[in-house]
Amino acid sequence: MTKKVLVLPGDGIGPEIVGEAVKLLKALQAQGAIAVELEHGLVGGAAYDVFGDPLPAQTLEAARAADAVLLGAVGGPKWEPLHISKRPEKGLLGLRAGLGLFANLRPAILYPQLAGASSLKPEVVSGLDIMIVRELTGDIYFGQPRGVETLASGERRGVNTMVYTESEIERICRVAFDLARKRDRRVCSVDKANVLECTELWREVATRVGADYPDVALSHMYVDNAAMQLVRAPKQFDVMVTGNLFGDILSDCASMLTGSIGMLPSASLNAAGQGMYEPIHGSAPDIAGQGVANPLATLLSVAMMLRYSLGAPEAAQRIEAAVSTVLDQGLRTPDILSAGMRRVGTVEMGDAVVAALPA
Repeated sequence: MTKKVLVLPGDGIGPEIVGEAVKLLKALQAQGAIAVELEHGLVGGAAYDVFGDPLPAQTLEAARAADAVLLGAVGGPKWEPLHISKRPEKGLLGLRAGLGLFANLRPAILYPQLAGASSLKPEVVSGLDIMIVRELTGDIYFGQPRGVETLASGERRGVNTMVYTESEIERICRVAFDLARKRDRRVCSVDKANVLECTELWREVATRVGADYPDVALSHMYVDNAAMQLVRAPKQFDVMVTGNLFGDILSDCASMLTGSIGMLPSASLNAAGQGMYEPIHGSAPDIAGQGVANPLATLLSVAMMLRYSLGAPEAAQRIEAAVSTVLDQGLRTPDILSAGMRRVGTVEMGDAVVAALPA
């Protein structure tokens, strides 16, 4: 059965890295490994430039009709002067809310070939395999009230609200526990329960949900300690589950353990299994158009898409094997380049992964 994928290149390096992902999907289709229909659309700054809206109605409609969405990145200095309601990031948040994508999966896996590229000693990170599960449609990013107000004194005050309901916490915790059952059966719930009442509730609900999974070990950790532990001894973690804000920060921290933020894919899923897939590195406007961006996080996001939304786990394994083969061959984009390796650009790296796909 043919699956429908909406392709949203977005801004900055988005079109470059997504171009390599489309090439990969077409190669898999030519091999008979998948059957997909690709539709293209606009989001973020690119959409604002055409429609005056970072999330046009037709883009959201197409996303809802697709089995999966492949996103490049949004944002850049060109659009920073816009009112916050029109900035590219509002298109991304609108997609998450409009599709109900509450579960963000961010794996931090160190390929053994890149142990020397990590900012930490190889013995600290070798064998690293963490799954960070981030709640994506709640917390301070969506909470009300929010905004900037002027007080009677004339002074301005900024307000954002951290808010979670029990049901929101429970559903993301169950995603984490279910994933842990397929891994090393350990969940670390990250909060700031000693200071924030919202996350005190998070800890209570996580503990209650954990009782339904007696075969999974549950621990709790304050977010500041979790950040420190990711740098000190990251292999202590299996699955980490946390809220939107903390998950955003911790997953970017974990990315550098793997050698480069250009290596980290992500999946954002709703209750029906429909998902949006994107690299976590952002639009990188400083290198846009130079042909040097690392496409591997995007290609690995395609693997996650095949595994979680398109029902093609064998095709996902082909991609992951091809990425490993290319790293064995010594090919490196600038962000993961080390002595003795061959520097390549975005297109050459994408071509190499396609050429390395197992038959």
